[in-house]
Parts: sequence; C-alpha cells; structure tokens
Amino acid sequence: MAIGEIWTVGRLLQWTTQYLRQRGVSNPRLEAELLLAEAIGCTRIDLYTSFDQVASDAVRARFRELVRRRAAGEPVAYLLGRKEFYSLSFYVTPDVLIPRPETELLMVALLDIVKQAGWDGPIDICDVGTGSGILAVCAAKYLPTARVWAVDQSPKAIQVARLNCQQHGVHDRVRLVAGDLLSWLGPEVRLHVILSNPPYVSEAEWQMLHREVREHEPRQALVAGPTGTELIARLVPQAAEHLQPGGWLLVEISPMIHDHVQAIFRQDTRWQLGPTVFDSARLPRVIQAQLR
Repeated sequence: MAIGEIWTVGRLLQWTTQYLRQRGVSNPRLEAELLLAEAIGCTRIDLYTSFDQVASDAVRARFRELVRRRAAGEPVAYLLGRKEFYSLSFYVTPDVLIPRPETELLMVALLDIVKQAGWDGPIDICDVGTGSGILAVCAAKYLPTARVWAVDQSPKAIQVARLNCQQHGVHDRVRLVAGDLLSWLGPEVRLHVILSNPPYVSEAEWQMLHREVREHEPRQALVAGPTGTELIARLVPQAAEHLQPGGWLLVEISPMIHDHVQAIFRQDTRWQLGPTVFDSARLPRVIQAQLR
C-alpha cells in the first residue's frame, strides 16, 4: 500500500486479497473483507455499498496492522476476537481453541439424542473440556429444560466461557467449573448426557498440523499424549459412574483414532456403542455410546 495513493475500500480489498493469496491464505477474499470491516468498524455487508469510499489514514493504519499479523500466520478469529458456531457468535482468545465446523456435529448429535429419548423434566448435561463454552452455551440455548455443567482445566478458558454465557443469556443455567474431567462431581450426581471435545491429537499428529495451529492455538487443548486417546481413556470410566442408565456419552474424535476409541468402549461392558457420526468428507468425527 503505497503512501500518497488513493485507497478506496474496493481497491484495498483487491490488493489485500492478492497479497494474502500469495502468502498461502486459503480464503483470501473473505478474510480481507473480515479484516477491513473490523478496521472500519462496520459489517461485511456494509463494505459492498462502500467500494468507492476512500479509507481514512486511521482505517488504513488499523487495516495494515491486521493484514500484517494475518500474513504472519495469526488466525483471523483471534484478530477479530470472535468466531461463529452453530449460528451464534462467540468470543475467542488465544487461551481457547477456535470453534470448528466439525464440532457442530457434536451439537447435532446431542439434540437428536434428547429428541429421541423423550426425557421428562430437567435434562442434566455436562460439557467436558468446554474451552470457549460453545457447546455448553448452545445446549442451554437450544434445550430450554437443560441444566448444564461446563468444565475445563484452564481457568483462562473458563473466563472466556463465562463471557460467552453472559453474552447469550444462559449464565443462570450453565455452571462453570475449573477441574479435571469429572473428578470434581459428587458420587451421587447422575447425568443424562455427557459431551466432550477433548484433546485428541497424538504427539506425532501434532507435528503434522498446520503451522498456524501449532504456533497460535493452545497446545494443551489439542494434544492428549503419544496416542491421542489418553484423555478419552480416562473419561470413559468416569462417565459410566456419572450417567443415568440409558444416558449417553458423545465424544468428538480425530478420524485417525476412531478404531482405538471404539476399542476403549468395547473393553467396558457397561457401554453399548451407537452409530458413529461422519462429517461431510465421510470421516468419523463423533463417537456415541449409551450406558446400559
């Protein structure tokens, strides 16, 4: 962006799209629009009626810094401080994972199970490894009778989840807990559904992840250990102790560990495996298991 030239909104978008494409950004036009809208303080839709508007020096300075950081690999969601999930907007920071489309399958599975189960009265749900709180918030928002616990080991993640609960008006029905899996629950507690998007990346798989993920997203929220199943192996027996008979455990997984995770459930006769949920690429993404 040369100094002294006239930079309209349309020209900024054209130049930045090409610049980001050259640096390997997969959705350069979309991201250019998101960053420019952030710099201006408007919506993406507003940009389409402003192509001929000349950007002020202040806007260009803010935009230039955002583009510089994006080109260096910083994710757009962290630059904006928000990300959409299941048609809702959520606060995100580098203390939590960026919500991904695959995790919406976990939410769909939860709603399907609740609909089919026909439970009467309050539905008790626990979101294990809540991160930014996306699943807990959506469960509370889309299931009016749900009472939700949301647990995470990271106090900073809990702070982000609290902001999202407040933003979406469900803070009175989501109890946030800083703890390890289900170890904090009293022995008398029996839940209808436990859902989790736990760390499930193996040490070897971590090395193959995109640099953008490895350098910016919290490693402790991604990597489980040498096999990627360490956290799930601990969660499965704990969940069996805290579900009602007929209750469900729903776990997001990496396709690479699908068979291994199924084997963990099959080794415990208390569980009956349900159908695996596959993503649009026909890769296994969510394990469903019912307590006998």
